[in-house]
Amino acid sequence: MVSRTRKFRGSRTHGRGIKAGRGAGKQGGRGNAGLHKYKFKSMLIYAPDHFGRHGFKRPPEIVERHQSINVGQLDSIAPYLSAAQALRQDGEKWVADLSTLGIDRLLGGGETTRRWSVFVAHASKHAREKVEVLAQPPAPPAG
Repeated sequence: MVSRTRKFRGSRTHGRGIKAGRGAGKQGGRGNAGLHKYKFKSMLIYAPDHFGRHGFKRPPEIVERHQSINVGQLDSIAPYLSAAQALRQDGEKWVADLSTLGIDRLLGGGETTRRWSVFVAHASKHAREKVEVLAQPPAPPAG
C-alpha cells in the first residue's frame, strides 16, 4: 500500500486527530508508567502511598493457629475421641475432651443428634447454645 504521507504534508496530525494515532495516544504511557519520572507530581498528589512498603507481617512462628471444628462434626469424630479415651457417656450426655485431639475451638455450625458436654479452650456463642461447654476437662473414667 502506498504511503499517504505526501497527501498530508502541511497537516499537523496527518488525519489522525489530536490523539496521535492508535491506542492510548499521547498520555505518556498506560497505567502507572512514569510515576517515578514525568508523572511524579501527580503521584505525590493523588497516590502519595503508592511506592514503598506499608504495614508489617507477623513472623509465622508466633502466629497462633486455632484448630477448630463445628458442632455438627462432633458425632463424626466420636470414634477418634473414644480411641483417645477422651469420650464417656454420662446418662444421656456424651462428655468429650477435645483438647486430646488438639482441637482448641468449637464453632456453632451444623446440628448434632446427641446431647454433648464438651471441654474445649474456646467456643463461639452459637456453639455454647447448642452444647454445654465445660470449664474443666472431664474426669478420666474410673477403672
